[in-house]
Amino acid sequence: MRWKRISIGVVAVPVAAIGLVALWIAVFGWNWLRAPIERIAIQNTGRVLAIQGDLSVHFAWPAPRVRANALTFANPPWARDKQMVTADAVDISVNVPQLLLRNVVLPTVHLVRPIVFLEQDAQGRKNWLLDLEQQDENARIHIGQLTLDQGTLGFEDGAHKTQIRSTISTDVASSGIVFSASGQYHGLPVKASGSGGAVLALRDERTPYPVTLDAVLGRTHIKATGTVTGLVNLSAVDMQLAITGDSLEQLYPLLGLAAPATPAYALRGRLTHSGSSWRYAAFSGRMGKSDMAGSAQVVLGGLRPQLSAQLTSKLLDLDDLAPVIGKRTADETPPDTLPAIPAPTKAKGVLPDLPFKTDRWTSLDAEVNLTAKQIRRANALPLDDLSMKLKLQDSVLTLTPLDFGMAGGHLSTTVTLDGRSNPIKAKLQAQARKLLLSKIFPTVALNQTSLGEINGTLVLTGSGDSIGDMLAKANGQIALGIDRGEVSQLMMEKAGLHIFEILQLSIAGDKRIKLRCALADFEVKNGVMDVDSLIFDTDVTTLFGSGRIDLARETLDLTLNQKTKRTSPLALRSPIYVRGTFAKPTVGVDKGRVAARAAGAVALGLLNPLLALIPLVDRGPGQDSDCGQLMREAKVDPR
Repeated sequence: MRWKRISIGVVAVPVAAIGLVALWIAVFGWNWLRAPIERIAIQNTGRVLAIQGDLSVHFAWPAPRVRANALTFANPPWARDKQMVTADAVDISVNVPQLLLRNVVLPTVHLVRPIVFLEQDAQGRKNWLLDLEQQDENARIHIGQLTLDQGTLGFEDGAHKTQIRSTISTDVASSGIVFSASGQYHGLPVKASGSGGAVLALRDERTPYPVTLDAVLGRTHIKATGTVTGLVNLSAVDMQLAITGDSLEQLYPLLGLAAPATPAYALRGRLTHSGSSWRYAAFSGRMGKSDMAGSAQVVLGGLRPQLSAQLTSKLLDLDDLAPVIGKRTADETPPDTLPAIPAPTKAKGVLPDLPFKTDRWTSLDAEVNLTAKQIRRANALPLDDLSMKLKLQDSVLTLTPLDFGMAGGHLSTTVTLDGRSNPIKAKLQAQARKLLLSKIFPTVALNQTSLGEINGTLVLTGSGDSIGDMLAKANGQIALGIDRGEVSQLMMEKAGLHIFEILQLSIAGDKRIKLRCALADFEVKNGVMDVDSLIFDTDVTTLFGSGRIDLARETLDLTLNQKTKRTSPLALRSPIYVRGTFAKPTVGVDKGRVAARAAGAVALGLLNPLLALIPLVDRGPGQDSDCGQLMREAKVDPR
């Protein structure tokens, strides 16, 4: 009998205890728990949790539901706002087994008219972390599903110039949520609106959550529609994304990845994410006056993000590459934030002078391939196509190769920019093969009848923060040559200032004459191109050049002297000067020498009209140049 009494006692005691608790709750309700909960909160977080309305509990294992009315939860003293959370009512389920392990896991949360302000300070403290110092990433509330009637959400990060306020409410027609937000993000003004599903499945890794978004960040406009799985961890994304802006460079605050400066663009494609990979696939659109299509992928998880992209253009306007290489547009003025580039005083420059932002080159490694079938560029060398492979690895940017179809031939270029050095160390190598003389200056009518292929090499090294700065300090060699061809006789007679032959050919018609060779060989030291050899040798006239080109000042100072091979009865016989700036070059003759020759002709004409021709006769004969030797010395391959 004794064991029966013991068994009855074992059962009766907990039953009685439960009964007493039930009686207590029936008489006094759950509000007696408010004070113990508030004490536990301030002991563990150092912040006041106040429940000013009724508290109720509905048991369900393992996650009973708790409802608290008129709830507030204070911010730590360093935060800008006094309260982190204020709500008319909070209805939550609590995972008890996790709570016993000191993990606050709330499978479901429903908020009625909440006001929530999240903040991070310059020391890295986050007000949503519940430890006393707000720095323990494990001391946070884990929310599964979140629903709300309507509310206000704010986020502030002063160190990163970010301050956003948003409103969220339930759409009666769709039962989903609608939201709007405004403020600034990384110093840029932001405004956004959109909609989503009824339940914010923050940690649901299986169910895609529908989202539409229309946002403006600075001058970048983003429209997206699709699904996001796992709103906290973004485990998967599948969205149609349209993006427009003034320059891809302006995406840096949003992505944290370096992007090149570009003209205004508009792109549309599919954005997907899974695992560690983000992919913008099958996008198309425009960039400046050029069409652009392709795909891009960023893989995370390594030492730095890895970007790979395949880009194609049917018609690429070369002017659209100007911002990429640091060339100012016509209406652009230097930003106040850009460092000044030390350089000699010069007029309006032609060479690109905007600094490369190498501090961003550490944000990723990249490999980008670009091909263009047609290239458009007014008043410039004719380009047929473009193939470029850009690689950025450990802050070293290389273009290997950068190939153009140019003037009926081919230009192959290799560029290396070492961003690890300050200033950047640069190296440029280029080979020109079989460029057609007649296509080099397509707008010069006299040149259209010319025949001949230009070959040559260019090797330059330098340092600087922009292309203009690099060229201003460049060292190396430039050599271009033509080994045999034909040119316009009228063009060469004009170059020789042979007035009689010019009149004769203008009446009878132009002819082609033999071009024995042409060579332009420059030695480059500290940004100055000194002429080693500058020769244009034909059957009629040989032009010999001397002088220099200053890449720092962007000035020309070249002199061309003629040696005629045939006697001309009427010629000015004056050097031709090519001077001025790259932007405004000038071509002229020695006016003093021409005037003196004319004065001599006038003086002799007073004695005898026939004597007036003597100062104007160019007797020649000039000698043929040793073309083969000149080509070998300049290391120009005539093939």
